[in-house]
Amino acid sequence: MSRSIGVYQKWLDDTVSDIVSKGKTPSLLLHACCAPCSSYCVEYLSEYFDITVFFYNPNIDSLQEYERRVSEEERFLSSFPAKRPVRLVSERYEPKEFYEAAKGLEDEPEGGKRCEKCFRLRLSKAAAYAKENGFDYFTTTLSISPLKNASLLNSIGDELSKEYGVPYLFSEFKKRGGFQRSTELSKEYGLYRQNYCGCVFSKKEVTCDG
Repeated sequence: MSRSIGVYQKWLDDTVSDIVSKGKTPSLLLHACCAPCSSYCVEYLSEYFDITVFFYNPNIDSLQEYERRVSEEERFLSSFPAKRPVRLVSERYEPKEFYEAAKGLEDEPEGGKRCEKCFRLRLSKAAAYAKENGFDYFTTTLSISPLKNASLLNSIGDELSKEYGVPYLFSEFKKRGGFQRSTELSKEYGLYRQNYCGCVFSKKEVTCDG
């Protein structure tokens, strides 16, 4: 049975084909939320791009959790045989930025308007960094999650691309077995996989459900 591709994955395929035909290796700023989500993305994209993983996630509920995720990202990137060397840029933990963006939306359900604000906050930071440092593209690993709205993520990325003048790499990494591959790589490298996205609100929902 063939695996579903999806429109955003098709657009990514077209971009990759164009890159290969020109014989170039563009630079890509890859926003990452955690090592498990970045695992497949790095495996896949490093064949075509010079990647810098950008860890900026002020939504994470504690400094301890933030540092643990950064540490796992560093460990994975240092041990994974990517096609090309991959750099890591880790921003300071600034939870105030998330709480300011989420103000008034504390009671929104997971996946609602609060998440949209959070996506925009993190992708805006990535777009700004990509512009300041001359990257050819920017994108995020978030679309690998079956729980994340790929259409919303790509729409935000497209808007920010126009605002900052850096092309957004459209994607839906969960397609074509991407999410399954990320779980395989997580097991292979013994990566810490959290059961909530990172914010205190999503953690409460997990606690309530469990």
